[in-house]
Amino acid sequence: MTEIDLPGHGRIRLREPAAALSALPGSPGPARSRTAFAAAHVVADPLGENAPGAPAAVDWDATLAFRHHLWSLGLGVADAMDTAQRGMGLDWPATRELITRSGAAARACGGRLACGVGTDQLAPGPHPLAAVRAAYQEQLAVVQEAGAQPILMASRALAAAARGPEDYLEVYGGLIAESERPVLLHWLGEMFDPALAGYWGSTDLDTAAATVLELIGAHADRIEGIKVSLLDADREIALRRALPAGVRMYTGDDFHYPELIRGDELGHSHALLGVFDPIAATAAAALRALDEGDLDRYDELFAPTVPLARHLFAAPTFHYKTGVVLLAWLAGHQDHFTMVGGAQSGRSVPHLVELFRLADAAGVLPDPDLAADRMRRLLAVAGVTA
Repeated sequence: MTEIDLPGHGRIRLREPAAALSALPGSPGPARSRTAFAAAHVVADPLGENAPGAPAAVDWDATLAFRHHLWSLGLGVADAMDTAQRGMGLDWPATRELITRSGAAARACGGRLACGVGTDQLAPGPHPLAAVRAAYQEQLAVVQEAGAQPILMASRALAAAARGPEDYLEVYGGLIAESERPVLLHWLGEMFDPALAGYWGSTDLDTAAATVLELIGAHADRIEGIKVSLLDADREIALRRALPAGVRMYTGDDFHYPELIRGDELGHSHALLGVFDPIAATAAAALRALDEGDLDRYDELFAPTVPLARHLFAAPTFHYKTGVVLLAWLAGHQDHFTMVGGAQSGRSVPHLVELFRLADAAGVLPDPDLAADRMRRLLAVAGVTA
C-alpha cells in the first residue's frame, strides 16, 4: 500500500481508488435520467509565458485529450466557462481557439458540447451597453460556428453597464432571439466573481430571481435551461419549481449537488458542474446508479466527494481552479502543475495538502503511487519533506 507523510497529518496510507474509476465500460453513453455536463479546465503549456497578465499559452493536445476523457465517460463538456479560467488567465484569443478546437473534437466523436458566450474581449473599464451587446454577439457567432450549444455567461461588462433589470432583459432577449438553437443561461454568484455583485439589476436575490423568471417566461421556447451557481440549495429549488414547463434547472452548486440532482417529489436538477471535472468517473457511475433506480448506490458514490468539493470551492471560491488542476495532475491527466495566468499560486500549501487528503478519501485518485510521488515533489519544491 502507498504511504506518504503529509504536513499536519503524519504518515497516511492511501486507499485503493474507488471501484467507480474502473467499473464503467468503454464509451457507456450519456446517462438517461439526467443531462450532465462537466465544466472542463484547460492545460497550460508548461514552457509558455503563462505569467499573470500574459496571453494564455495552452497545451492543446492535453486539453483536448481531457475532453475526450469526459466524453468517454458519457458526460457532456461545458467549455470556455469559469473552470477554464475565463477572466482569470484565459484571454479571448485563446478562448476562441478553445471553442473552435473543442467543437471540431466534439463533432468527430459525437460528444455533447456547450460553450460559454461572454464579453471578455472588451478591455477593462466601462463600456456602453451597445458595445456589451456587440461583444456578446461576436462570441455567440464563434460558438455557433463551432456547432456548440451557447451558454450565455454572466458578464462583468454588463454588470457595470446595466442601469437596471430592463437592460438585462433587453440584452439577453436580443441574444436569445439571435441564437440558432435554444440557449442555456448562467447565473454566477459573486462568490465566484465579485465583479458580478448585483447581477440581474439588484443585490436582493429575490428581486434578481424575479427578473430571471421574467426573462425565461418571455422566451421559454428558446431557453433550454439555466445553470445556477449560488451555492444556495434552497434558493435553487425555489427557482427550479418556478420555471416554466420544459425549461431545465442545471445545478452549478458544487456544495449540494448530490441532493439537487437526486431531486424530490416535485422535480430535480440536471448538472453543469466544475466539480465534475475532478470527480468525473465517480459522477458518471453515480448517474448510472440513478438511471437504474439504485439510490443507495448513488448516495454511496457521491457522499465521500462532498467534503472534497466543499474544500475545493472554499472561499475565496474563485481560486477553485487551482485545486482542479492540481487534481488533474495528481490523477495523471496532465504532466505538470502549471496554469495559465500563473494561477497555480492561488492556493496555499496547507490547502493543497488537505485537498490531496480529501481526494484520497473520496477514492478519486486512479493511481495512488503516481499521486503520492507527484505530491511529494510538489511539497519538496515548497520546502517540505513528505
